[in-house]
Amino acid sequence: MANLKEIKKRIGSTQSMRQVTRTMEMVSTAKIRLAQQRVEHARPYAVALEKILSRVTQVSKDESHPLLAVHGEKKRVMIISIASDRGQAGAFNSNVIALTEAQMAAAAEAEATVELVCIGRKTAAYFRYRNIEPDLALEGSSGQPSYEESKELADRIIAEYSDAVIDEVQLIYNRFVNVAVQRAEVSALLPIGSGSSPKPDATPETDASGAEVDYLFEPSAQQVLATLLPSYIEALVYQALLESAASEHGARRTAMKAATDNAETMIHNLTRSYNRARQAAITTEIAEIVGGAAALEG
Repeated sequence: MANLKEIKKRIGSTQSMRQVTRTMEMVSTAKIRLAQQRVEHARPYAVALEKILSRVTQVSKDESHPLLAVHGEKKRVMIISIASDRGQAGAFNSNVIALTEAQMAAAAEAEATVELVCIGRKTAAYFRYRNIEPDLALEGSSGQPSYEESKELADRIIAEYSDAVIDEVQLIYNRFVNVAVQRAEVSALLPIGSGSSPKPDATPETDASGAEVDYLFEPSAQQVLATLLPSYIEALVYQALLESAASEHGARRTAMKAATDNAETMIHNLTRSYNRARQAAITTEIAEIVGGAAALEG
């Protein structure tokens, strides 16, 4: 059994660690409220864009746009891996990394070249450790992404897909379900019509009387698509960044709460061990005194 000094030292260090994890839990709890509000405010915009795009592509079948093209061969795939700049968030980063490696392996099996985009220091550092240099690494704003950053990334995606430099774009991130649940998933961004991208609805839209709705485009259907499609890509990228940010705070809050609870359990067990050791030491001292007194009397 450890002596009293060692046990007391361990109790003190565990109490210090509990204070740190408790503080981090409170910080994440405060941040997650704002992050959750940003996600909830952005979702209706993305859903509305998806609905409008579905209808526009339905009624403008004769119009073409590079972002609507489906490339026959998947020779080059862009994989966007969205994680965190910091750790101490449980399996938040490792789940994204595992999915990213799985998609890269699938692309290699299909003899496709991967263009890797890492958002967050953890993914970039991991792949550099594996001697895989990302084609693009964005770091420093995983906890609070900006629309400007998502627009820059969306512009790169649009330019490369329009020029047929890449044939497919995949988003890998943690979707925010609620404060306690975050789900890592793969979302197909391009080509439109695959994965979570909207597929044109073949059912004609009708008004209240049942008559089919006819669309008039001003200035033209081609120009409407040219404006709508880039906005839609920007919205999806920004939505993924916001989902990841909210998931990061939720995962860190859960991890730090578990760490705080474990620290409290350790303190309770160490305090019990300290009391037992102290009682044993007192009992030993009493026994020695009683034995010495008996020896003197004898």
